[in-house]
Amino acid sequence: MAKNDDWLARTVEDAIEPDLPIIDPHHHLWDRPGGSRYMIEEVVADAATHNVRQTVFIECNSMYRADGPDALKPVGEAEFVQGIAAQSASGRWGPARIAAGIVGSADLLLGDAVPGVLEALIAASPQRFRGVRHRAAGPDDHPIPGQPEYRPHLLIDPDFRRGFAHLRRYGLSFEVWILHTDLADVADLAAAFPDTPLVLNHLGGPIVADADADEVFAAWRPKIAAIAAHPNVVVKLGGIQMRVNGFGWHERPDPPTSDELLATNRRWYEYAIDQFGPERAMFESNFPVDKTSCSYGVLWNQFKKLSAGFPADERVAMFHDTAARFYRLPLAAELDG
Repeated sequence: MAKNDDWLARTVEDAIEPDLPIIDPHHHLWDRPGGSRYMIEEVVADAATHNVRQTVFIECNSMYRADGPDALKPVGEAEFVQGIAAQSASGRWGPARIAAGIVGSADLLLGDAVPGVLEALIAASPQRFRGVRHRAAGPDDHPIPGQPEYRPHLLIDPDFRRGFAHLRRYGLSFEVWILHTDLADVADLAAAFPDTPLVLNHLGGPIVADADADEVFAAWRPKIAAIAAHPNVVVKLGGIQMRVNGFGWHERPDPPTSDELLATNRRWYEYAIDQFGPERAMFESNFPVDKTSCSYGVLWNQFKKLSAGFPADERVAMFHDTAARFYRLPLAAELDG
């Protein structure tokens, strides 16, 4: 992802409201063959462009175990990120606490056999492990041993739901990464498991590539409203700068400014905030995936401009406190104390 640093450097902005405390509740960490790298050095450098106090790592097929049962190979990722979090907690990498919360991967299609995997994940990071994500956003073209299988309408699959039912027992939440065409399944899942907290990733995955954006927006809106009717669901505001979303930022000669991002994205964010309320909404970076389209500094300036007219307590919720509550992280005042 760092290969586009020269391109990103064409659009640089100073941080607006640089003292506003932020929890980034969605980023990844990896070091992959071919030079794709986003490790503690990179995330710390990005976080330093704003007042990021804590972050939450979300699974991304990183550092799976090479040996042992396939079902337990994702535990290697939690072990790896726990080490990164310990590095950050030493204070030697600055004030931001990277991976203060960890969300890993477990194959919920294992059904009643999944508790052993959940227990191993918790044991790998007993003080930071918060939940799991089993992606439902489309087929994986490059299967990885231990990576959960994709099935159409995964969230209503009986085997998946048998595995999902065990999350509540362990106090774990579930991250929903799905495309807008399948959002009805999220509302069904939330209704079936009202005591399990869910977070809808990336605004529910609106895909405008090869489609009319107005038509996609019109189809997306009622599905988002139906999900928001379930109080056990919160939404992440972001993650729509990925190439798959189809807005084409990466194809421009220069990266977008925060004003340009906001002009295109505002209606998606505002509708989600209107439906969920700030107390169930959190801004996210989804870095380094969204880094293909814009810099970290520009992305968060967009969110600050978007929310400029909101009351102070609602802004604090979306930038910090909703994430702190959902992932059971310290509030800013507790960190400062």
